[in-house]
Amino acid sequence: MPPISRTVAVLMLLVCTALWGFAFVAQKWAMDSMGALTFGGVRYLIAGVVILPLALWEYRRRAQPISRANWRLIAVFSVVFFFGAYLQQWGLLTTSATNGGFLTGLYVLFVPVIAFLALRTRPHPILYLCVPLALLGLYYLNGGGFSSFNGGDGLVVMSAVFWAVHVLMLSFLGRSTGLPIFVSAVSFLVSGAIAMIAALVVESPTLEGIVQGWPVILYASVLSTAVAFTLQAIGQLYVPPGNAAIILSSESLFAALGGALLLGERLPPIGYVGAGLMFLAILAVETVPALVSRRRGVRDVAPSKIVN
Repeated sequence: MPPISRTVAVLMLLVCTALWGFAFVAQKWAMDSMGALTFGGVRYLIAGVVILPLALWEYRRRAQPISRANWRLIAVFSVVFFFGAYLQQWGLLTTSATNGGFLTGLYVLFVPVIAFLALRTRPHPILYLCVPLALLGLYYLNGGGFSSFNGGDGLVVMSAVFWAVHVLMLSFLGRSTGLPIFVSAVSFLVSGAIAMIAALVVESPTLEGIVQGWPVILYASVLSTAVAFTLQAIGQLYVPPGNAAIILSSESLFAALGGALLLGERLPPIGYVGAGLMFLAILAVETVPALVSRRRGVRDVAPSKIVN
């Protein structure tokens, strides 16, 4: 692929982030005609098929086959992806697109916590400031109390935990296999298959409902998943991780913008303070370690979510 300019790469990341953010609106609309499992199944099967040619091209360039150990990890990774996607979609049945965007962004805070618990990787000290800051933001996002914190909000927070595990596993699998696109394509297809099988048992999906929600399915599968992932993968080749983190962490702002423009969602005045605090915490935990590492001459590696 011919090289691109830094400006073009930044624009690609901005488009990617906007596609992710507005996907929360599409996910809300999809629930008008189908269940969460049905939507997830159709969405990720289509996304997997769309990205499959690029994934197979990447796989054919690999000199050695994938080891059995890595295949087992890819299977676990795919299940983790399924739970992250399903819990988020299920939560959006009762929470707003705005809340969904900001609460999903908590995965950024969960990444270093899980890395410490599972891998004994010591977190950056900024985490000790960002976690209480995010909790304070969550408190104000719900109007200065937790009485309005509903089951949907809780499900989205749970999904953020799975997204954090997803980030850590993809980072490892991407390095160990050298096939980040192939690994993601497999996870799309496996997750979509699991969701469709579960939907046939739990939701009894209908072709009429799927056809009715076809526009939002196309947006979520092709644009928000397949296209956005490709833009991110290319854009981050030319933009330093710390800079990319600043751009990608604005996903929650696009979710709030989409909720306001297309769904008429509004936060109480104190809710905007909470959203700002949560965004500040997400931004700080992404960028401060990267900036410190850069000053020390160490390559920064800020975590970033591959798909929404």
